[in-house]
Amino acid sequence: MPARDGPREVLARSVACDRIHSAYLFAGPGEAPREAALWFARALACLSEGAAHPCEACAGCRRSHPGEPVPLDGSGKDGPLYRHVGDHPDLFWVERGRDDTRVRIAQIRALQHALHLRSAEGGRRAAVIADAEWLNLEAQNALLRTLEEPPQRTHFVLVTASPAGLAATVRSRCQRVAFPAERPPAPDAPDAPEAARALAERLARLPRQSLPELLDWAEEFRGPRAVAAGGVLELLGVASAWLHARVCREASDLNGAGPRLEAWRTLQACRKALVQRNANPQLVAERALLAVREALA
Repeated sequence: MPARDGPREVLARSVACDRIHSAYLFAGPGEAPREAALWFARALACLSEGAAHPCEACAGCRRSHPGEPVPLDGSGKDGPLYRHVGDHPDLFWVERGRDDTRVRIAQIRALQHALHLRSAEGGRRAAVIADAEWLNLEAQNALLRTLEEPPQRTHFVLVTASPAGLAATVRSRCQRVAFPAERPPAPDAPDAPEAARALAERLARLPRQSLPELLDWAEEFRGPRAVAAGGVLELLGVASAWLHARVCREASDLNGAGPRLEAWRTLQACRKALVQRNANPQLVAERALLAVREALA
């Protein structure tokens, strides 16, 4: 059986055939979806008539060559709300600001205003929204109106680690492109990263810890929300992978699997609350740690 083409090969063919959707959802872990979004935006701006895009030789490719990215600020006070890819006026990039835990609605509105102006180069335009799972519902609803009636020859790329963080109405307007990754080793496996193994060992001790000790752990996630939310996301990721690995190893233990699967579902709900509803990181950590502790008791 021939090898299945990867996401980039499929996208490259669509560019070469000039059959391009108005909106895409690049979904998957790690940096691959973001890197592909940058490549795809540059491919759309490429002026070459050859098969390879971006060609890296035409004026469009030279203008879109990425340099050091300008840091964004969701409030627009200490930086722009969006930036261009390289210095190409028709390629736009939106992501969370340096100290933000959201992609703010002001950024989406600024992008919409820019896209309703005439194209600077007269060709295709691309708008990449990285960190799309960090769009709150208000920002998603504002974006939805543009996805439903996109400006002419304008293409959107939403990049997310998990599509579940986006409203179904937004997902339905996008052509999904999945970027699978090899399953990493279980957090408590010998070849797992040291930080993950340390966190897994700490999780394993939860049943022996008192409630005040658990609350002390959750209190470590106080402070600036951007830093605290990042720490809680790491906790949720490791705890979810650790519970999944335990359930797989102990598949014959039906009595133990039920509570651990329920705790896993609670961890996913915690992630959604942290991302979509701007929940307090410390309270999210408390809920997650209590769920794991009860599942192991």
